[in-house]
Amino acid sequence: MPTDGSLRQFLDQQMPEALRLLERMVRLNSFTTNRAGVDQLARLTAESFAPLGFVAESVPSRFPEYAPHLVLTRRGRSPHSLALISHLDTVFPPEEEARNHFQWSVEGDRIYGPGTNDIKGGSVMMWLVLAALRQHAPALFEAVTWKLLWNSSEECFSPDFGEVCRARFDAGTLAALVFESEGRLGAEHLMVVARKGRATWRVTAQGRGAHAGSNHAQGANAIVQLGRVVERIASLTDPARELTVNVGSISGGTVLNRVPHEAVAEGELRAFKSEVFVQAKADLLALAGPGDLRAKTDRFPCEIKAEILSESRPWPRNAATNSLFEIWQRAGTEMNYAINAQERGGLSDGNQIWDVVPTLDGLGPWGDNSHCSERSADGSKLPEYVELSGFAPKAELNVRAIVKLLERARIKS
Repeated sequence: MPTDGSLRQFLDQQMPEALRLLERMVRLNSFTTNRAGVDQLARLTAESFAPLGFVAESVPSRFPEYAPHLVLTRRGRSPHSLALISHLDTVFPPEEEARNHFQWSVEGDRIYGPGTNDIKGGSVMMWLVLAALRQHAPALFEAVTWKLLWNSSEECFSPDFGEVCRARFDAGTLAALVFESEGRLGAEHLMVVARKGRATWRVTAQGRGAHAGSNHAQGANAIVQLGRVVERIASLTDPARELTVNVGSISGGTVLNRVPHEAVAEGELRAFKSEVFVQAKADLLALAGPGDLRAKTDRFPCEIKAEILSESRPWPRNAATNSLFEIWQRAGTEMNYAINAQERGGLSDGNQIWDVVPTLDGLGPWGDNSHCSERSADGSKLPEYVELSGFAPKAELNVRAIVKLLERARIKS
C-alpha cells in the first residue's frame, strides 16, 4: 500500500462523486414496506457499482411485502472471496419524511437525511473502498471475488437474508464485513465485535367477560391480570447479565361497561450471551398457565398464554471476529487512527452470519440519531445525520485493513 499520502489524496478526490451518490440514495424513500422505493434504490445501487465490474442479481424475499434483496458479484481469479454487507431499507415512511421536513441537508460537517447514517452512508463507504482498492491495489482487487449483499428488509425481521448470505459463502470466503455505522468514544473509532440477540414475545391474559355494573363479580378481568404479569415480565431484566426485557405495548378490553375478557402485551428481550438469551426465553414462557386473579362468584381463573414471536440469535465475542478486529486495529495504529472494540445492543445482519464466516461490523462512517426524524427549535431533538469529514479517513482504514487481510491469506498482489 502507498505510504506517501496518495491513497488519502485519491479518496479525497472521490468524495464529490461519493456525495452525489449519497444524495441520490437519501432522496429515494426506501421505507421497508415501500417496495417501489426499495426497488428503485436497488437499481441505483447496482448502476453505481457496475463501472467497478459488478453484476447484479435480484433475490426475491421470502416475505411478499418486502422488495427483493440485492446481490452484486465481481469474479476474481483466486479461490478467495470477501463479502461486504449493507441494507437498502430505512425506518421512515414517506409521510413522516414530509411531515417533519426530513430530507437531504448539509449543515457544516453534518449531512442530515433519512438513511444517511443507517445505512446509506455505509453503502457509499463500500463504493469508496472498492474504488480505492481498484486504484491502489489492482492485483489484489482483481484476484478476489467480491460479493456485495444488501438486505431489503433489515429494519424488520428478515431471516431469509441470512439464508441468502449463507448460500453464497463457501470455503474460500475469508470474512463478512458489515458496513453499519461505527461507534465513537471520545477520539476512538469503535468497530462492532458482538451484538445482542433479540426475541420478540406476546403474553395474553384470557379472563371472562361480564356486565361491569350488574354482574361485575362474575367477571375475571384480563387487564388486571395482565398488569400483574407485566410486573413479573419487567422484573426479568438483569443488568448484571446484560439482559433487558422490555414491555413495548399493551392492549385489551372493548367497551367501558364490560369486564374485559382479554388483554395482550408484546415486547422484546435482548442478551449478549447465548445461555442468558435461552434462559430468558424459558423464564418468559414459564409464565404461561393459570393466573392468580379469579372471578369472585365461582373462582373462575384467568389464563396466561406466552409465546415467542421471532428471534435473532446473539452474536457473542469470538476468536474469529477478534482476529479480524486486530487487523483493523493494526491498520489504525499505522495511520494514527485510534481503534477500539464495541459490543453493541442493536441487531445487524452480522447476527445471522457470524458463525459461518469471520464477521466484523461497524465499518461504515460515523453519525448519530439513527431512526430519528424530528428536529426541535431548541436543538434538543435532532434528526439522523452522518459526519462528512469521517468518510475519507474511515475508507482509508478499511482499505489498508482489507489489504492486510488479503495478504494474510497469501493472495498475491
